[in-house]
Amino acid sequence: MPDFGATELEGFRAEARAWLEANFPPSLRRDAAATVDPESEARPTADAELWRKRMGEKGWGVPTWPAEYGGGGLSPAEARILRDEMERVGAYNPIGGMGVSMFGPTLLEYGDEAQLARHIPPIARGELRWCQGFSEPGAGSDLASLQTRAEDKGDHFLINGQKIWTSGAHLADWCFCLVRTDPKAKKHEGISFVLIDMKTPGVEPRPIRLINDTTPFCETFFTDVKTSKEHLVGPLNGGWTIAKRLLQFERQGIGSAARPSQQANPGYLAGPPLGDLARTYAGVDETGRLADADLRSRLTQHLMEAQAHALTGERIALEARSNRGPTAASSIMKNAGTMIRKERAELAVEILGHQGVGWGGEGFTEYETSAMRVMLRSKSGTIAGGSQEVQNNIIAKRILGLPDTTHST
Repeated sequence: MPDFGATELEGFRAEARAWLEANFPPSLRRDAAATVDPESEARPTADAELWRKRMGEKGWGVPTWPAEYGGGGLSPAEARILRDEMERVGAYNPIGGMGVSMFGPTLLEYGDEAQLARHIPPIARGELRWCQGFSEPGAGSDLASLQTRAEDKGDHFLINGQKIWTSGAHLADWCFCLVRTDPKAKKHEGISFVLIDMKTPGVEPRPIRLINDTTPFCETFFTDVKTSKEHLVGPLNGGWTIAKRLLQFERQGIGSAARPSQQANPGYLAGPPLGDLARTYAGVDETGRLADADLRSRLTQHLMEAQAHALTGERIALEARSNRGPTAASSIMKNAGTMIRKERAELAVEILGHQGVGWGGEGFTEYETSAMRVMLRSKSGTIAGGSQEVQNNIIAKRILGLPDTTHST
């Protein structure tokens, strides 16, 4: 009976296991719920930097990207094996951020050879940070109303305008940005997709402090900023098509059902499983069950939803064709994933009780003081990448095929 490649996959499993055991620094071993926060300003430890370099050289930080641009060149099946082997040894993927989750996959589809050769390898090695210049004060859900202008100056564009909610702009090296290059065209048709070096004179990111006392977002100002024509991705005035594709990748990442140890997600609270947390803080009855029946019921429902979401993500990955990226179905996963993470964060704070409302000081563990911050931050996931309402419209129109309706009063 044929093994349909099982022998080759087991050979790769042995290769991945041996490489991880030889190259993953033991000091970085951690609980499977640990994450890498792409918004962190903290400097990596020496071992963390070593691990990034080793994974970057191997190409396994972006395992399915083409090897000729620094990726791993692995099949989806091999990438799943690598993920499993990393989880087995408590390893995390040190290479992430918007360059990996959003811009890189989009550039692989729309970039020219020079752009791929210049930008993809540094992303694959985790050497550069990217930020997203899409939303503006007057162009959020209605993104096509953006007004940041890019004037054609011959060999370069001159950019003036303002973006907002630019995640990590104060830390980023480059920005992928939507600009209006034809103000006379219909609003969707006069937009271009350009790349901007964040060190260019005239670029000014200003961090915005959030309710959870972090500054992951910025308002970003562009004043007479020059960017070369070689940084135009795709055709002039053809940026909206590229932007829609990138937003699919963004929603896929936000709603990812990937195991927490394999994804960078600032809305996820690293720590013990909720069941263990509840047994410790809420207590159990004489049978060993959670003493609070209502909490037990809601926790069970949440865990069922989370498992269904994870299994759906696995099924989508297994069914995906090798050259097929995310579709409008990413809107379903985005809505479900963000709600599940929000519910988890809220449950964690509830389970911790008064220990979950600490902001700092003695009497609170690091996990306890993080719980409230993560809970507050998790709510933004229902807006980021397109609000729940925007995703519901996409689901209704592009998946369910429902007609547009007009309601009169």
